[in-house]
Formats: sequence, structure tokens, C-alpha cells
Amino acid sequence: MKLNWGYKILLVYAVFVIGIMFLVFKSTRQKYDLVQDDYYAKELKYQNVIDASKRAKNLGGDLNTIRKGGHLIIALPKAFNNLIATGTAHLYYAADQNKDISKAFSTSNGSFEMELLTMMSGVYTLKLDVVMNGEQYYYEQKLTF
Repeated sequence: MKLNWGYKILLVYAVFVIGIMFLVFKSTRQKYDLVQDDYYAKELKYQNVIDASKRAKNLGGDLNTIRKGGHLIIALPKAFNNLIATGTAHLYYAADQNKDISKAFSTSNGSFEMELLTMMSGVYTLKLDVVMNGEQYYYEQKLTF
């Protein structure tokens, strides 16, 4: 059976419409996580994070991270050695908030350990809020597992 040009054009349009309908169906099934549920309130307080980040930069030193098995060892800069520092460590995974990990810590030697999930893979952002002597410091570092 031979098709004339009218049927061929109709067939191309039909395939195009079916393709667009398939893409619309797939996009409605896509899961979208917000970065944070209360992002607006946190955006208003972001100046505190900027100030804490500047204080951390002025303090000097780098944040060191080492993965050993199922643990992440985080070593604060040398300025935190022999002083009591408290804070929270948050491993943020942009694609799925169920893979985020948060831990409160307190250290006097400048390092602490954080337990990781068993099957972690991908790019995480370590967000570290540290309070020492009443001053707040903020560190952020990309980690790949």
C-alpha cells in the first residue's frame, strides 16, 4: 500500500502530538523538592550567614574533611583547637531532601565525626555553623561521594 503526501503529513503531526502528550505526562509525574520548606523566612536572615562566613574567612585556615568508611571526619581550622566550639553540620543533597543529614556537635579539639548513610553517592554540600566564644562562623564545602 502506497501513502500519498497528505497521509504522510497527517502521520508526522500525529507522532508529534503523541510525543508532546507523552512529555507532558512525564513532566507532571516529576517530583520537585523545595530547597527548604521555609525558604522565605531563611532568606530574610541570610545576612547573618554572610557575616558569619566573613568572620570564618578572616579567622583563616581551611576546613578539612576525610571520609573513612561510613563516617566523615571534619577538622575545623587550627584557631578552633583547644577551645570549645558547638554548632550544627548539615550535609545537603540538592536532588532529594530525604538524603540530607544533620548533626549537632560540640568539640574541644577542633574535629568531630559524622555518621553517613550506607549508600551515599553524588554531590553534597557541607554547611557548617560553628559558635565559639559567642561568635558565629559559617563554612560551606562541596563534597563528592
